[in-house]
Amino acid sequence: MKTFCIALAAMATFAATAAPLTIKDSTEKNISQEKQYTKIDVSKVSKEALEKIKKGYGNYTIKEAWVAADGEYKLILTKDGTDLTATFTSGGDLIKIL
Repeated sequence: MKTFCIALAAMATFAATAAPLTIKDSTEKNISQEKQYTKIDVSKVSKEALEKIKKGYGNYTIKEAWVAADGEYKLILTKDGTDLTATFTSGGDLIKIL
């Protein structure tokens, strides 16, 4: 009987200290951090980038320019009073029109 009581006490202790069951949600969550840009003078946009941008958007004027830490540009281009915001690689390749 003494052995049974010791075994029962050990099981009760184990049950009390067992880690709680965690059920994880199976939905995938996308967490993205928006890239930070610093405003720069348009003249600070690299010559290489300007040449490529001019080929695709030659009829536009660069109204404002920002640059990210990785060299990516966010530019506001304007033509006939209409503004267009777009991002470009450091080499001037279009990433996305916003």
